[in-house]
Amino acid sequence: MARIEPDSVMGRTVEPAADEPVLAEFRADKLTYWKSHLVMAVCLGAAAGLVLIWQGNAWPVVGPVGAVLAIAARAAYLAPEALSDRWRLTDRRLIGPAGRSIPLAQLQTARPFLGAVQVVTLSGDKHLMKYLTDPADAARRILAKAGRP
Repeated sequence: MARIEPDSVMGRTVEPAADEPVLAEFRADKLTYWKSHLVMAVCLGAAAGLVLIWQGNAWPVVGPVGAVLAIAARAAYLAPEALSDRWRLTDRRLIGPAGRSIPLAQLQTARPFLGAVQVVTLSGDKHLMKYLTDPADAARRILAKAGRP
């Protein structure tokens, strides 16, 4: 049984072997990243305002403003790390950030999931490829190379 390398060492990269061609590369997209955070800010801001109205707060506008500021700060802080993610599909495996290396023989499924791609292995490990421009196409390409329907 092939071994899936652990991703416990952050910043570690796995490179393809010299005779292992990279067939596709999936990178986090800056526009997709900021759009997802904008949607999150709007939804959570509206929820915060509604909760304050429900509680009878005299200043319910504080909820949406606070939620938007908090999510904007979070997005700005995490952007360099999140936007540096790169997944590479070779003829043998899917190579991801933080030392992830998933042999295609161990791949059970790859499916679009809330604007990302969830990759599941036969042993049940789950990996999330976030902020892709076209998650459905990425999942289709990964499954096609792995020989899965």
